[in-house]
Amino acid sequence: MEPSRQPKALSEALQEIEQATSPVVGRATDYPAGWLIPPHAHNKHQLLYAVRGVMVVQTDAGRWVVPPTRAIWMRAGMTHALRCVGEVHMRSLLVAVDAAPQLLNVTQAVGISPLLRELVRAAMEVRQPYVAGTRDGRVMRLILDELRALPVLPLHLQMPTDARLLQICERLQQRLDDASTMADWARHLAVDVKTIQRLFVKQTGLTFGQWRQQARLLRALELLATGEKVIDVALALGYDSPSAFATMFRKQFDQTPSQFFAGS
Repeated sequence: MEPSRQPKALSEALQEIEQATSPVVGRATDYPAGWLIPPHAHNKHQLLYAVRGVMVVQTDAGRWVVPPTRAIWMRAGMTHALRCVGEVHMRSLLVAVDAAPQLLNVTQAVGISPLLRELVRAAMEVRQPYVAGTRDGRVMRLILDELRALPVLPLHLQMPTDARLLQICERLQQRLDDASTMADWARHLAVDVKTIQRLFVKQTGLTFGQWRQQARLLRALELLATGEKVIDVALALGYDSPSAFATMFRKQFDQTPSQFFAGS
């Protein structure tokens, strides 16, 4: 790792970010496998982007799994923690709230276009503070323009607040090959099936089956990113065959697993 890109103490990094006065600030940091960043928040929006490795981002609003070529738009003030799956080369952007596109007012997973990818890399070399109208200023201005076109991706898992649903979701995340049906859980919790279904949709925006599939999908991204074979991932997550898993994956991303990770 280059010395300037080694992880800094969190308090030092936060102070550096909070004191930056430019509309956009680039920050490059390389993290070793398994690195944990404890819960923290920024007074700026942040585009969390890894050119290598997978990030698992946890907030009170849920969990995101972000593979290479994708990113998280983290709204200002949201407390979040991060876990690195494999070695992670993070290239993040800190964007002043009054400079960010108004459409980007929620935390979400987003796609990164080839143009934005190169702009992010260029931003890492921009000296702070930069001057509007200069080459550096125009690069950062173009970044703000590109942020307006970020496509939202289905990489989020919303956690419920109801204690009964939390019991179900925590169990499913521990055993993603668990084939228990909603009726099984209804009997176990002594709750009507319709009540569980209604609460799932109300609190997560997904049905029971959709939530479990999303949990499996996000875990699959973690496993595939570490080099696990598709057949092993499919069986570990409870799919009958690799083809059944591949069909689900393609339905979500319109790509096969190998195509999805091709840009990493």
